[in-house]
Amino acid sequence: MVDTGVRVRKAKFPTGSSLALGLAIGLISLIVGVDLFLNPNISSSLLLPFTFGGAGVAMLGTFAVPALRRLKAGQIIREDGPQAHLKKQGTPTMGGIFIIPVGILLALVWSGFNDKVIACSLLTLSFAFIGWLDDWKILRRHSNKGLSPRAKLLLQAFFAACFCTWLGLTQNWQAIATINLPLHFVIPLGLLFFPLALFVFLGSSNATNLTDGLDGLAGGTGAIALFGMGLLLFPQNKELAIFCMCLSGSYLGFLWHNRYPARVFMGDTGSLALGGALASTAILGNLLWAFLIIGAIFIWESISVIAQVSYYKATKDETGMGKRLFKMAPFHHHLELSGWHELHVVKFFYLTGGLLVAIALLVSKLR
Repeated sequence: MVDTGVRVRKAKFPTGSSLALGLAIGLISLIVGVDLFLNPNISSSLLLPFTFGGAGVAMLGTFAVPALRRLKAGQIIREDGPQAHLKKQGTPTMGGIFIIPVGILLALVWSGFNDKVIACSLLTLSFAFIGWLDDWKILRRHSNKGLSPRAKLLLQAFFAACFCTWLGLTQNWQAIATINLPLHFVIPLGLLFFPLALFVFLGSSNATNLTDGLDGLAGGTGAIALFGMGLLLFPQNKELAIFCMCLSGSYLGFLWHNRYPARVFMGDTGSLALGGALASTAILGNLLWAFLIIGAIFIWESISVIAQVSYYKATKDETGMGKRLFKMAPFHHHLELSGWHELHVVKFFYLTGGLLVAIALLVSKLR
């Protein structure tokens, strides 16, 4: 064989550890940058809650993950999903049971058991409970069928309605029902606030649930989104900012165990709670406009599923078969089947999430 002297360079892939470490460094750098240029003293108030949340979950997971493995709480992988995921069969799931308690306990203590933090904590715990029920039924039946979609939506709507009722009874109704936008625009919704809030809760929790499909994907993007909400809430709602930072750190700490290749999945227990936490702080902090920007990744994941199903139904022929808009939905699976490595998809989502937070911070200065 003739040696042509040409050396083919192999594509360099990030590792799960390097992505998690890079995300942690990026978030810490962001809070320091915001402290220096936008909001002085923010790092002294929020960096410790964020750090303790991450360290607490990382340490607790060293005991919880083996316990889940002993309980045989293994994930059931969809056979119609990407074939590369079949090797993940049996990986422990339900990791949300050690993410949420750590973040909420720290937030309650750090905020002095503030009433708003208590309300957001109860809402987050209730959505985690719905997710736990779904995960438990899946494990018990050894199939992908947990709670029915209808039962899940009804439970989410019930707990969201309880939260909105508390809002109406205890908070300044006129302020809550008036949506503040950048450039000093306001939208007085009145009673229309309630259906909007219910839509945000249901949409947010199910969108974060759909995003939980790759190792480290929902945990990392969730940590970024909560981090961004915390930065925007401070100092007008310092206690809510602390709540967001404690949970952001908790989801980041979860990556110590969930980074590629994952040793545990968060399950619906963690993903539904993530959506509930983001929605409750956005509504209570009157930052729906910011959540629309920061949560754009989750929104797009939902849109990709809706578009896929709608397009398939619209293009059905006489045999009942339709065409697919994407190779697979949600969108992260489309990227996988298009040749992207799982780690590259996760890295792309992390970078996009960070960019969205930066955009939201810049837009906030227009208010």
